[in-house]
Amino acid sequence: MGLFKRLFGAPDRGTSPQLYAAIVAIGRTPHWYAQGAVPDTIDGRFDMIAAILSLVLLRLEGAPEANAPSTALAECFIDDMDGQLRELGVGDIVVGKHMGRMMGMIGGRLGAYRSGLAGEGLREAMIRNLYRGNAPSDGALAHVEAQLLALRDRLAETSTATILAGGLPR
Repeated sequence: MGLFKRLFGAPDRGTSPQLYAAIVAIGRTPHWYAQGAVPDTIDGRFDMIAAILSLVLLRLEGAPEANAPSTALAECFIDDMDGQLRELGVGDIVVGKHMGRMMGMIGGRLGAYRSGLAGEGLREAMIRNLYRGNAPSDGALAHVEAQLLALRDRLAETSTATILAGGLPR
């Protein structure tokens, strides 16, 4: 992939890299791991970033002008995860398999968070996706749920143009 990019240049993803950087910054905020008891591990950080990414993608899915930028945002995520896997020493032969699994995980999270936000509540989706089945204390769950719902509400109040420019509400 690196040779391909060097020969043909990286695709123009507009402001999606800035938006992705903002998502990662929110996902790395210490309160998720301290008060929210999300495991501060590679998997835990992936899961937290995936949760924030899911909320942003769900917010953008109803906006026609966000179709191409949402795709570019997903490509930023793929590039980041590809780089992270390679940094961890995963070889070329199995990177594709891992990437396919991660994309399936994102699709599953989108569905779980969409259902949770539609009325089922986020706790079940959070336990399955953020905590990988190992529920933390009620206080930790309440913290993360409240913070995710507050982010969802702030995203709803933020214009699509601002979000696409990387201006995520904190």
